[in-house]
Amino acid sequence: MSSIFSKIASGEIPSYRVAEDESHYAFLDINPLAQGHTLVIPKREVDYIFDLEESELQDLFAFAQRVAKGIKAAIPCKRVGMAVIGLEVPHAHIHLIPINSESDMDFRRPKLKLESEAMLNTAKEISSKIQF
Repeated sequence: MSSIFSKIASGEIPSYRVAEDESHYAFLDINPLAQGHTLVIPKREVDYIFDLEESELQDLFAFAQRVAKGIKAAIPCKRVGMAVIGLEVPHAHIHLIPINSESDMDFRRPKLKLESEAMLNTAKEISSKIQF
């Protein structure tokens, strides 16, 4: 059975796409900690990130780095924080979150409620800043 992230990457479920290549997909988290909170996944469905082949993991992080640079260019922030938790969806993924302090990475904080238009504009702005 396909994970929700596989269905998002294949287009079965709509998303706010930020970036995509042959092996990876990046999209806005619909329950973000901050505007621009992006999820980066390998298209190949693997539950645990450290079960990826070494080369796949390297490629995923290189893709995530390009996305993070796009987020930093598009969203005013001191840094783009990264988290790999891996319990909420059985599909390897990286959270990229614009932050100004360590507390901005606290997943227990209330999530933002952003309108569809704001999400779409954020995805477009980040996407326009990504260098491939």
